[in-house]
Amino acid sequence: MECPAHDAIDIALIRATQGGLPLVSCPFAVVGAQVGIDEAEVIARLKAMQENGTLRRIAAIPNHYALGWRANGMTVWEVDDARIDALGEQVGALPFVSHCYRRPRRPPLWPYNLFAMVHAHTQEEALPLVARIAAVLGDACRAHDVLWSTRILKKTGLRLPPASTE
Repeated sequence: MECPAHDAIDIALIRATQGGLPLVSCPFAVVGAQVGIDEAEVIARLKAMQENGTLRRIAAIPNHYALGWRANGMTVWEVDDARIDALGEQVGALPFVSHCYRRPRRPPLWPYNLFAMVHAHTQEEALPLVARIAAVLGDACRAHDVLWSTRILKKTGLRLPPASTE
């Protein structure tokens, strides 16, 4: 896959937004003022970067613990390889799954190839959600487990180094 070309304004936009958007009513206007372009151009450039794959998404990243969602479990599933893509789409579409993806197995200790994150206030509240995933997977699932979070890690994406001052 060929990397898309980015001009100095694109790079400046990435640097200006990589720590998050400003918490104001018009964040793209503020970013545009930082970079030297108007709000409409900021939006158009970010949309183009999403379309070409440079950016995956622009979204809020909540601190689940601060919101009271303390039972955060990465559910792991051993799913039939012939059906994993279609089933993964169904699991990822469930309203309580924040992200879902396929990963390679690492036998003999790690047979799991489908991962889906669920969030709830308590583990007791989360377990019926895990059961709903199991129902979607049905007989294509041979085994599963839940890895419960014990602490929150800082969530960040790629960080470009500061612009050179030379």
